Amino acid sequence: MSLELSGLTTEKRNKNSKRLDKMSTIEILETINAEDKKVAFAVEKVLPQISLAIDQVYEAFVKGGRLFYVGAGTSGRLGVLDASECPPTFMSSPEMIQTIMAGGDEAFYNAVENSEDDEDQGRKDLEAKKLTGRDVVIGITASGRTPYPIGALKYARETGAFTVALACNENAVISRHADCQIEVVVGPEVLTGSTRMKAGTAHKMVLNMISTAAMVKLGKVYENLMVDVHASNYKLLERAKRIIMEITSASYQEAEKALKDANGEVKPAIVMAETGVSLDRAKEAIREGNGYVRQAIDLASRKEG
Repeated sequence: MSLELSGLTTEKRNKNSKRLDKMSTIEILETINAEDKKVAFAVEKVLPQISLAIDQVYEAFVKGGRLFYVGAGTSGRLGVLDASECPPTFMSSPEMIQTIMAGGDEAFYNAVENSEDDEDQGRKDLEAKKLTGRDVVIGITASGRTPYPIGALKYARETGAFTVALACNENAVISRHADCQIEVVVGPEVLTGSTRMKAGTAHKMVLNMISTAAMVKLGKVYENLMVDVHASNYKLLERAKRIIMEITSASYQEAEKALKDANGEVKPAIVMAETGVSLDRAKEAIREGNGYVRQAIDLASRKEG
């Protein structure tokens, strides 16, 4: 793939930081901070495209499909970060959101720079996941021209999976190979070409939006509370109890008992504490309510009445 990198916005020099090596510490920080403020506005401009991606991810999950992030370097690491946080936050299966990274697991800790240039390997690594038309694949690349995720998206389209390109340049090469194009143009970096900075921040914001909104739509959130949190340590156990108390009229002791009776599962504990039904009845109501706590409480209350 031949493309003049100097023409990319992510490779241009930032006029506001040309004195970077002469700045005081506070001046460096002020410059970085001023540039970082631009990221949220750049993300705001592509909310319709992000919304389309979220709706497709949600539909994939409903049908038993999976979400794959594919990237190299910082882009891949951000995918790993987002995917790894979903099981403890939403009690989702680790298979539900996965990351395929150029250079494999080792690349998460140590840079394997040349691996990003292998388009065929991106294809092979995704092929190994036995992709289906129910899945969604998001190729992540700040430059928008990284061969590894492009190879993955090309293969994904052949399988019928929905494809999303996430880049930080307009008219990105990777966008040509995606059903949904998210181009977050954050402008030149403070440190020329260091896309771990604004571009990386933009990508993290977008990935957070995609995974969080999809989980909200799946019923893993009540109001703004994470009712499917995996209470696996002291902090999360205490958070789970507070969530039960927030939603119901339960005291701390009652919330603790409900959580224990529900074997640490927050959703049934909420339904039990709010309606007084048994664990089996609570789980049945949750199933009937398609996982939504609000509906489950209503269904369980009706049954009790």
